[in-house]
Amino acid sequence: MVNVHALLQQFEWALEGVNPPDNLWHGYKSEEYGCREDIRLRTRAAFLETNFFIITLGLSEVWYDEETGGVFWRAVPMKHYDAARHKFRVCSLEETKEAIGRIWSLVRKHVPDGKLLFTLSPIPLAATFRPVSCITANSASKAVLRAALDEFYRDNFAEVNRHLFYFPSYEIISELFYMKFERDGRHPQNEIIKLIMQLFESIYCKSGIDVQDIERRYQQLRVLNGRTVAEEVAKLVVAV
Repeated sequence: MVNVHALLQQFEWALEGVNPPDNLWHGYKSEEYGCREDIRLRTRAAFLETNFFIITLGLSEVWYDEETGGVFWRAVPMKHYDAARHKFRVCSLEETKEAIGRIWSLVRKHVPDGKLLFTLSPIPLAATFRPVSCITANSASKAVLRAALDEFYRDNFAEVNRHLFYFPSYEIISELFYMKFERDGRHPQNEIIKLIMQLFESIYCKSGIDVQDIERRYQQLRVLNGRTVAEEVAKLVVAV
């Protein structure tokens, strides 16, 4: 669940008993997930016992049911696809911001002392349903999410770093390293992930990890990362 509507569905379902329209929840292998009440109650109990929610947003491209308005977790499984009612769109900044705000409102209502942290996934789209390059579509998809989050935090400035938090994992990978991803071009390198998680621990957990130590590790990793880039370029030159 990486689009804002799918995430909001979970909070509305668990905390307020709002069942989504049928056939929206599917796994990666098209397996269907229903809305059993016993599971909802267990999810609700887990939410009510949580004091720190961490949500990672991934993409703005969604498939939805035109008849019900319901948004799917991911692309519509072929066995359920109906061209007359199942449509594709890119979420607007406004609806994205509204969904983020609704999630925050539900947390405040049901878990008054709860804190909420958002991150943005650095993993790019593997494909797009838009008639444009996947690279272009990914840039727009992430930009919608990042802009919506920024506006949301500006609108709730008094709560920032008190009950609302943002962790810049997306920016760390996008801006601080030369060679960011594994050879698949999508998944961040393990050493970068490890550094990001250690930084998160140093800030938000009782881990004993010193931020200054993270800074030293970052500088060392950046040097190694730069060498890797130089080595890859050298290989290309030799190949040519």
